[in-house]
Amino acid sequence: MSNPSLLILAGDGIGPEVMAEVQRIIDWYGDKRGLAFDVSEDLVGGAAYDVHGVPLHDDTMAKAQGVDAVLLGAVGGPKYDVLDFSVKPERGLLRLRKEMDLFANLRPAQCFDALADFSSLKKDIVAGLDIMIVRELTSGSYFGEPRGIFIENNERVGINTQRYTESEIDRVARAAFELARKRNKKLCSMEKANVMESGILWRDVVTEVHADYEDVELSHMYADNGAMQLVRAPKQFDVILTDNLFGDLLSDCAAMLTGSLGMLPSASLGAPMENGRPKALYEPVHGSAPDIAGQAKANPSACILSFAMALRYSFDQGAEADRLEAAVEKVLADGVRTADLMQADGGTPVSTSEMGSAIIAALDASL
Repeated sequence: MSNPSLLILAGDGIGPEVMAEVQRIIDWYGDKRGLAFDVSEDLVGGAAYDVHGVPLHDDTMAKAQGVDAVLLGAVGGPKYDVLDFSVKPERGLLRLRKEMDLFANLRPAQCFDALADFSSLKKDIVAGLDIMIVRELTSGSYFGEPRGIFIENNERVGINTQRYTESEIDRVARAAFELARKRNKKLCSMEKANVMESGILWRDVVTEVHADYEDVELSHMYADNGAMQLVRAPKQFDVILTDNLFGDLLSDCAAMLTGSLGMLPSASLGAPMENGRPKALYEPVHGSAPDIAGQAKANPSACILSFAMALRYSFDQGAEADRLEAAVEKVLADGVRTADLMQADGGTPVSTSEMGSAIIAALDASL
């Protein structure tokens, strides 16, 4: 039986630095747990543009379609700001999502006990926070047609179309209900049904799908109220389901409740392949952070936790995902801190690779 396959796209900025630590974790699982992966590497984003003149080469896209999961570091940087929109680094990531049909984006927002003081909200509001946002990723206003900048009546007009089909809503709703069923059986769907027809359809379809998941508690909320509730009382939520645009905004809002983008992973899942595994791409929420690239300051935890999500959702290794997440939590509880996590009250400052080593030591101790 062949090993599961991983394509690593480290990308730009701090991407290669944090991905190097993930590769050490992957090696640990092969050496210590007998869980080996066939790993290949390629380019995406600005790194791909520098070599190929495009942010994602067709050959790389083909590789991504053929593996069990893709791990991505980060894309972008100021040197690419002058590029035409069609070849900006971010277009490589969007192409991966679109052509792999990764329609369900999972964004956990978990506040580790050791980091509760890092949030801009009061500790009692965020301590113990553990929510999951499921964002539709391949339709809505980011992909709808018509789109573009046009001339009408001698002035420029920018157009983006918010468009959803019933089947697009149905499939992401089912993914969210399945996830809620494995958590606390509670799902809140967010849209703007009060002012948008797409929101009316969204609410109707989610309600219809709920008939197949009556064991899950369903509520509906307007997305603007949802943003307010996330900073007022975030622990009222477990799984939040929303569309592409609102999901982009709400997941970033939820991310900062936890205190640091350097701690947050994500998964983008699609339809099952022939082997039963969903097409999948895993990436940290943080960007390429070009201001600290090459300085060994980057926090690899979000990228490492993204690999933990891969273990859970792509490889049916839930117990090993728990082991890795517990190792990260143990390191934080011991006061080990990369630069983004340092505060005046102390902690042990470490480099990117030292944080990776501490997590590996915690994994060793778990055996």
